[in-house]
Amino acid sequence: MIAKAKQLPADEVFLDLEDAVAPEAKSAARTRVAAALAAPGWAGQLRGVRVNDWTTPWTHADLIEVVAAAGASLDVVVLPKVADATHVRALDLLLTQLERTHGLPVGHIGVEAQIEDAAGLTHVDAIAAAPRVRALVLGPADMMASLRMRTLVVGEQPEGYDVGDAHHYAMMRILVAARAHGIDAIDGPYLKVRDTEAFRRVAGRAAALGYDGKWVLHPDQIAAGNEVFSPRQDDYDHAELILEAYEWHTSGAGGARGAVMLGDEMIDEASRKMALVIAGKGRAAGMTRTTPAFTPPD
Repeated sequence: MIAKAKQLPADEVFLDLEDAVAPEAKSAARTRVAAALAAPGWAGQLRGVRVNDWTTPWTHADLIEVVAAAGASLDVVVLPKVADATHVRALDLLLTQLERTHGLPVGHIGVEAQIEDAAGLTHVDAIAAAPRVRALVLGPADMMASLRMRTLVVGEQPEGYDVGDAHHYAMMRILVAARAHGIDAIDGPYLKVRDTEAFRRVAGRAAALGYDGKWVLHPDQIAAGNEVFSPRQDDYDHAELILEAYEWHTSGAGGARGAVMLGDEMIDEASRKMALVIAGKGRAAGMTRTTPAFTPPD
């Protein structure tokens, strides 16, 4: 799995020391993960490790061994079950000591904080503002258990909840905190790894809200995820057109106007901001225009 992961077209790959590893296998897994992260052959993805959470006896050993062996290659630490900002501050202190010990730039290793229970959701603003945090990640399974949702299917609606989306509050709360602090919001995994269409449907909800991505558990989910989190081609084309038109109309040559018509649509500064979001996502996905560029009127 590690060898295959090195060449997968995912934006980030993290190797897991938490829920995927049985207690008796923690020590051996730690050594294997540290060696794998430091080894050559990765295809340019961000590299990370998910350590065990601070309520366990393994967190400090995870960090010490992995950073010692692979700190120069490590982009992020995924910290699970973050209940409040002290969890992140503790991680920051230990990472700072390790970076100094091993001659790494202080702050080089970022943190992705998993919000997985009611306490974490309550303190999500402080968590988002904590040192090194680059993303908030929804942990859907643990969150559903924490809230005592009556279902066994992660990410789906509990049977009997037939109005709205039972996960909307948690997802939006995490998204708002992430945006307020200028960091990414990431949706957690969909566990039925063979059901790509169901993954696509659930991922589509997160993408529509504005999430930056979603975890995948199987290579078959990657293509669907990349597709879902990229804009539709016509939306990308129109966003680029709005940006070009607005830039011209607000210039001296275009009359220095702040609100103008683009076809049947009025565009203004708010339109530009919305278009920047769509265009930015499209550019990040490597999309190209399929329609002509804006032509100033005669």
